[in-house]
Amino acid sequence: MKFFVDTADTKEIRELNELGLLDGVTTNPSLILKSGGNIAEVTREICSIVEGPVSAEVVATDYAEMMREADVLSKIADNICIKVPLTLDGLRACKSITSDGRKVNVTLCFSANQALLAAKAGATFISPFIGRLDDMGFDGVELIAEIRQIYDNFGFETEILAASIRTPDHVKRVALLGADVATVPPATLRALVKHPLTDKGLEQFLADWAKTGQKIG
Repeated sequence: MKFFVDTADTKEIRELNELGLLDGVTTNPSLILKSGGNIAEVTREICSIVEGPVSAEVVATDYAEMMREADVLSKIADNICIKVPLTLDGLRACKSITSDGRKVNVTLCFSANQALLAAKAGATFISPFIGRLDDMGFDGVELIAEIRQIYDNFGFETEILAASIRTPDHVKRVALLGADVATVPPATLRALVKHPLTDKGLEQFLADWAKTGQKIG
């Protein structure tokens, strides 16, 4: 499974990329706002840090303006992936953009039917928001299973990008169900390495090694 980080914080992205853990980045208008920077400048810097796709979202809601914004965003860097909302205009834009050979991430997906439409429109990625479904009392991860089955049934190449991930358990469950990508906040990505028995074991090894009085090299 690929790991994307869901942030526009370039410092965080650099640190995680240096660990060799990142396959891409997702941003959205809220994350750009949080970064405090200009969308073009921030996105350009992110694209220079990572080699994989960087999702940059249009803010228009009508097809013509979406296409205009997509053209502007595409010129920022070669690894830009245009993010569009899962609306009829968004799906139309998705079809047009992918027909030009550009990548598209269809976002704000909350149902298997929506994911089916996105795949029909040629989406590179579909972003089901599992955490937000959890907030409404549904099992968001179950949506991943439904989409996986539908895509496998018909051979769709659209990659399932599990989004709105809140916990390490979310990551484990979507991986078990066959999500192609998980986009996670920096803190959640770092938390995946944590386990109390790992910490306890390392502490014991270091204590025992100190007792030997030896050095390596």
